[in-house]
Amino acid sequence: MFAILFLTGHIWHAIQSRGEAAGFDFRKGQVVRSLSAMGELETPVNSLDITLNFLKNLPIYRPGLSPLSRGLEIGMAHGYWLIGPFAKLGPLRDAETANLAGLLSASMLIVIATICLSLYGSVSYKARLAIETRGLSDFYTPNIPDSLKTSDAWSQFSGAFLVGGIGGAFFAYLLLDNLDLLKQIAQSVAN
Repeated sequence: MFAILFLTGHIWHAIQSRGEAAGFDFRKGQVVRSLSAMGELETPVNSLDITLNFLKNLPIYRPGLSPLSRGLEIGMAHGYWLIGPFAKLGPLRDAETANLAGLLSASMLIVIATICLSLYGSVSYKARLAIETRGLSDFYTPNIPDSLKTSDAWSQFSGAFLVGGIGGAFFAYLLLDNLDLLKQIAQSVAN
């Protein structure tokens, strides 16, 4: 599962970077500049409709979401999946406190990621204001929804990511720590 998670993330980032380099706008779902001057960058992966629909439905690109709901959804997914590798593959995997160590490790990684998100937002959008005054915003602004293109909105997104990430990790911890109880409940319902 861990390898599949990393492979999916790698493919997603590769598709996004290749698509943007080729002039593809993921929000519009179409090419916004000609490919003839840059060469043909279409691959079987980045040109499939299923891939493009998958990318358009990710929470960061999905239209109509507030920065808080984007942050919560992305944070919950990251927190939920981060605890497993720490609990099952970490140095304390054979100890009784493996799940607690996984929770603490995943929570600290979420805190570090939140700090990085906050730094990115504060630097990017302060610099963006300076660049827009010179008329260069088309070359600088990433293709993210308009609801995230301010420093306040990005701050809300980062805070919601922290809350969602810690909550997702805590939920996964409760599931892992009470796995025997859940198995007993499932067996009693089946009988």
